[in-house]
Amino acid sequence: MIKRWLEQYASPFALDKMGIMGMNRRNISYISRYNPRRLYPLVDDKLETKRIALDAGVTVPDLIGVIEFQHQVSSLLEKIKDWPGFCIKPAKGSGGKGIVVIVNHDGQQFVKPSGKAENINDLERHVSNILAGLFSLGGKPDVALIEALINFDDVFEGFSYEGVPDTRVIVFKGFPVMAMMRLSTEASDGKANLHQGAVGVGLDINTGKAIRAVQFNLPIRYHPDTGRDLLELKVPYWEQLLSLSSSCYEMSGLGYIGTDMVLDKQKGPMLLELNARPGLAIQTANGAGLVPRLRKIEKLGKKAIFNPEDRVTFARREFAVEVQIAPSAKHPAPS
Repeated sequence: MIKRWLEQYASPFALDKMGIMGMNRRNISYISRYNPRRLYPLVDDKLETKRIALDAGVTVPDLIGVIEFQHQVSSLLEKIKDWPGFCIKPAKGSGGKGIVVIVNHDGQQFVKPSGKAENINDLERHVSNILAGLFSLGGKPDVALIEALINFDDVFEGFSYEGVPDTRVIVFKGFPVMAMMRLSTEASDGKANLHQGAVGVGLDINTGKAIRAVQFNLPIRYHPDTGRDLLELKVPYWEQLLSLSSSCYEMSGLGYIGTDMVLDKQKGPMLLELNARPGLAIQTANGAGLVPRLRKIEKLGKKAIFNPEDRVTFARREFAVEVQIAPSAKHPAPS
């Protein structure tokens, strides 16, 4: 199966025939055309995204604090001391760079999901690096956000390794057109970054069920660290999650976006961040191209639907797919 997949993707003509979208087409035909540059700051800055989300009534992780200037770094301990777990991230970072997750601490030792502990000096140094722009787009000076941890739903137990699984939904003109769940692994250092080795699981837009899974662009069946059967994955509150993603069109004003959602045990679906330049690996995870789905939306023209719930209904009907994972894709990891 892997050989056939690689052979299919060896030719640009085969890619085009399958409706696979490349970077040039994405940038010229969709991002440049449907995403006004003046709106980019709303999504490139996570603090701005949080602001417009709250204004729109969209659930987001709790904000513990913000550090904007170097002289504020010494206040870090005071901000986090009463929170058992938290996340420090650059407001203008991308690809998961610069994110530090602390799952518990005693005020002196701050423990990461891997079990590695750091002290307050380590965390202050990391915040200073964020302010200096070490992780920001273009290396520009940044601010550090401190957010409460997400209590991910027990339904995802075993599907992710030392990290919170998130769901990426590509939304075009308000229509959710393709989705995947990103699952962290030991190789990805507990981060949901496909380029670093996280698992991408393609999801049926209609049901939220797994249809296919990949790691390093190759099909797999079982999580490489936990051995969990990825075909068993099904995202609960699926319709609510899609409606939330769809509403980000009105919230941001951007026509082609990637919405990153998480499922909190108490609060349900919440928005993690928006991306005005979503990557293309979601096609590999789904074993399908974006182009036919985008063209179908474009053909609606003036008939386009302006209600998020109706757009979700349309997408679930038009883009439903069947399971593609092969039973023999890979044996489970040893227990």
